[in-house]
Amino acid sequence: MAEDLTQTYDRATFLFENKEFAKAAELFARLVEEEPDHLESRMWLARSYYHSAQLGRAEEVLVVVVGRWPSEAYAHLLLARTLQRAGRAEEGRQHLLLAEAMGLTQ
Repeated sequence: MAEDLTQTYDRATFLFENKEFAKAAELFARLVEEEPDHLESRMWLARSYYHSAQLGRAEEVLVVVVGRWPSEAYAHLLLARTLQRAGRAEEGRQHLLLAEAMGLTQ
């Protein structure tokens, strides 16, 4: 990661840790735009969206993640939780089962 991206990443994680999820999401979205193959930034972005109740955006990010990195167990779990929170638990069931099969527990 280039120096300015590292600073943005550090600022975004700081905001997330201080529960400023919407602000963190803005920065993580920029990082994902700059480095679309950086899984960690995508997961932080999805988590930021989830915690700021931007469930549609969280779902969009997570669908991409599980499509590109299908063995990412936490992405499956977070997608299941996102869909549950959106009142679509049955749609998330397959992702919950996959996460459990990969060793993540509820």
